[in-house]
Amino acid sequence: MSEEKPKKRFHIKTFTILLLFALGIYAAFIGPSILKPISPVVVLPGEPTGLSIGGFQITNTILATILADLILIAIAFFSARKFVTSGKMIPEGFYNAFEALVQYLWETVEGSAGKWAKKIFPIPATIFLLIFVANMIKLVPGFESIGRIQEVHEGKGYAAVQLFKIGGLSVYTLDKNQPRQPAFEQASGIDPETSVNSETKPICDACEIVPFLRGSATDINFPFALAVIAVFMTQVFGVWALGFGYFEKYFPIRDLLSGNPFGMINFGVGILEIILEFAKILSFGFRLFGNIFAGALLLSIIGALTAVAVPPVLYIFEVFFGIIQAYVFYLLATIFISGATVSHHAAE
Repeated sequence: MSEEKPKKRFHIKTFTILLLFALGIYAAFIGPSILKPISPVVVLPGEPTGLSIGGFQITNTILATILADLILIAIAFFSARKFVTSGKMIPEGFYNAFEALVQYLWETVEGSAGKWAKKIFPIPATIFLLIFVANMIKLVPGFESIGRIQEVHEGKGYAAVQLFKIGGLSVYTLDKNQPRQPAFEQASGIDPETSVNSETKPICDACEIVPFLRGSATDINFPFALAVIAVFMTQVFGVWALGFGYFEKYFPIRDLLSGNPFGMINFGVGILEIILEFAKILSFGFRLFGNIFAGALLLSIIGALTAVAVPPVLYIFEVFFGIIQAYVFYLLATIFISGATVSHHAAE
């Protein structure tokens, strides 16, 4: 009997990957210049989106943070609602994965905080979920590349090319093969924003794209705000657990006045503890900001240079580092808050 050879099956996943590679090569190296990727302008602060609430300017990083908040609320509401209405005792699917994540976070806090775990858990867990979701949604294609076009304030820009028009809305892109310098001079007193809106220049001379959404942690205000909250809650739980005697950690007045020979040493250590609290804020903030901003910058630069093959690998690393940075922030917040509930006196 002759063995029957297995028939080769058509793999849709393989075909999709090869098709995407082919489209990437065509867009980056063969096709029209308007398809070629352009390195974005590197800006540290969040950029205004044109939206404001009561005179408060909404930046693209604030908008991204609001989006992450809404996603978290939607996940909490709809996943819990679906589980309750399903009538099943054993969770499955997405809710099961979400429950496993929360369970892991809870066990970490419980092992560190003991009886204070229930009170402490919501704070570091919320911080983790917010950072995690904010780091993941910024990897969605178009997140940091779709926005409004404006005249560059300095450096090199590109010519804007209209793609199509829907009603009164015109959609433009930038042409990489048409680099331009801004036409206005700083000394002339002409505002680039004015020149963009003038009748003679309906769009701009040297254009750049200000994205509607930008990764929350790429704005230094986001990680430092979370850092201040974590350190502040450390003091709150310290006073909650130990009373106002908690502040003897920083101001050991009784040791100093009691004639204890180590009083001066303890007083010096208290000053170092105060400095350490501010150092925690710096450590929290710069660690998260530096890693996420560097990752976003690396993705944009490598994506503009290679466009094919390399960026998907970097995206895998970005997912990994996004999770790790969220977990490190969460773990340190848990340790610091839990440590504040324990007395610094050996006898106690």
